[in-house]
Amino acid sequence: MQTLHYRTTDNFPESWWRRKKGITAAIFSHPERFRLQVIYTQIDRDEQQRPRFTDFHFRSRLGEYSYPASTVKLPAAILTLEKLRMLNIPGLDLHSPLSITALPGINPGVAEDRTARCGQASLAHYIKKIFLISDNDAYNRLYEFLGQETLNRRLWECGYPDIQLRHRVGIPLHEEANRRTNAFQFNRDGQIIYEQPAQFSQLAFTPRHDLAGNCHIDHKGNLEQCPMDFSIRNRLPLSNLHDIMKRIFFPELVTNTQRFRLTESDYQFLYRCMSQYPAASADPVYDQQQYHQAYVKFLLYGGQKDAVIPPSILIFNKPGWAYGFLTDSAYIVDLEKKIEFLLSATLYVNQDGVIGDDHYEFEETGKPFLQELGEMIYEVESERPRKIMPDLSRYQPRV
Repeated sequence: MQTLHYRTTDNFPESWWRRKKGITAAIFSHPERFRLQVIYTQIDRDEQQRPRFTDFHFRSRLGEYSYPASTVKLPAAILTLEKLRMLNIPGLDLHSPLSITALPGINPGVAEDRTARCGQASLAHYIKKIFLISDNDAYNRLYEFLGQETLNRRLWECGYPDIQLRHRVGIPLHEEANRRTNAFQFNRDGQIIYEQPAQFSQLAFTPRHDLAGNCHIDHKGNLEQCPMDFSIRNRLPLSNLHDIMKRIFFPELVTNTQRFRLTESDYQFLYRCMSQYPAASADPVYDQQQYHQAYVKFLLYGGQKDAVIPPSILIFNKPGWAYGFLTDSAYIVDLEKKIEFLLSATLYVNQDGVIGDDHYEFEETGKPFLQELGEMIYEVESERPRKIMPDLSRYQPRV
């Protein structure tokens, strides 16, 4: 079955944000300054519950670079689930204990995981940590499990040639070091059931010229009076991120060649991880003062420490924030009001124009804007009529 779309152009109604005041109006009125991009998808169901998408775009263009930060963890988690299915090794699953061999000068090995109740690392535990608190090391271990070349080639096969996932996050490494990924061992009952050797990617990436900022702090701590060059860093355009969200929540509408090779149990595991709050997690366990309910829920709740999210509202999302770039992509559901929509946005909040000084306006400007944007679209969804109410039971939490 083919996905039903309207034409995707810059068609975001001005009337929606013109009636707003404060941070929303300020940023929409000066979108170039903030490198603002927004994509909103309305979802309408027919009698057979098949969805039809109406896309609204605001400056969502491939040519304007936005550093993806931790949003790259979403495709890594998806392709990790897919790789396990493709390996099809008896006894090997998400929860299989694993160990990782060190790469001297690049990344240490893993013999245990003290955040896990059992004390052992597993792919399931890494994926949970990615969505609960956006854990960097967890992503780096999935990056190593997939390998740089396999990770990128698979995304290109799925129809995303503009994506480039070239490096680990949170570790300052040279380009060649990120081509090298660690060896893995998976065990069951004390026996090795799968070994993956260390890998070296020889993948050739399409050259880019992505710049941001007025000046930047280099790796030696010196202030360079020129924009920062992101050309060998990760790239995940917002339009691609938004489309990935569509595919994982509506996989039946994607052609077989571009569909992720996941089972329904894989999707259910992914949905649980994406919508769960840190305080609701029994494994791992987090400090609720630091990792509060809205810790990584920016659209609609702004990551506010005192936010209380009603049980009827489910937010399946992956945000990212670094170098002044703030992004969030979410599928938001209200089980009581029978509301569902997809919303993705990215903006650049770096008033002094210096990249690398850690002086960014995430809290003062970025998160409040994403909260107001989410509230604005939720209001639009609450007001618009629907001929057929959606059946949202597939996305409700399951034990």
